Amino acid sequence: MAQVKKIFKISGMHCTSCAMLIEGELEEAFGIESVKVSFVKSELEVKFLDDLIGVKEILEIVQKTGYSLEDKN
Repeated sequence: MAQVKKIFKISGMHCTSCAMLIEGELEEAFGIESVKVSFVKSELEVKFLDDLIGVKEILEIVQKTGYSLEDKN
């Protein structure tokens, strides 16, 4: 299992509650090791095990919460 670290630009956040919502949803996903969402920077930093979850699944989770991501790596 390889741990991967990705940074994404988040669009649509209006407050720190938005950041907490995204963090909460991702933390529940199988294969996610750590999640940090910065409202100030509009960024998501996520570490995950790439054989358990992929970028596509991470994007889908965030989109279901009403936000969109752009890969910064």
